[in-house]
Amino acid sequence: MGVTAKPRRSDATRAKILAAARDRFAADGYERATIRAIARDAEIDPSMVMRYYGSKEGLFAAASAFDLRLPDLSDLPRDTVGRTLVEHFLDRWEEDEVLTALLRAGVTNAAAAERMREIFRDQLGPVAATVCPDRREAPRRAALAASQILGMAMARYVLRFPPAVAMTRRELTEWLAPTVQRYLTAREC
Repeated sequence: MGVTAKPRRSDATRAKILAAARDRFAADGYERATIRAIARDAEIDPSMVMRYYGSKEGLFAAASAFDLRLPDLSDLPRDTVGRTLVEHFLDRWEEDEVLTALLRAGVTNAAAAERMREIFRDQLGPVAATVCPDRREAPRRAALAASQILGMAMARYVLRFPPAVAMTRRELTEWLAPTVQRYLTAREC
């Protein structure tokens, strides 16, 4: 019989630090979150945070690892791509505050902005390439789609503009989906 490996104490400590960091970055944003506050939330000494992550930037990078879990669009009817993506992103914004924290931090912090660029480049770019008429245009089209998705996220989840917050998911989808659809699948501008 095989012996099941016992979880290492360092794994549990790292997990506590990351959970505390995600909560703190979501609540306070990158600039206001401190290593001391994160360590206090994780109930550990601040030196342990530095030992495992090296810096606030290193901790943020680890805490902001984010999988958009984008759907495979290649098998969908072409005219449903925009709607599918908008609905998916609304789900992601509403179920996980890490993405909102990244957006909030990305406005004022270069490391957070770079992390957002990486996430959208590495995850949305390849998805866009599967549906756009010319794969060479995929990065530009993904950026246009992201402008709509991130713009609404900023208005609804970060700045909390009352009209954006008051809209139902159905209304948001009806307004945004045609634009995202056009950005990703239109033959010409």
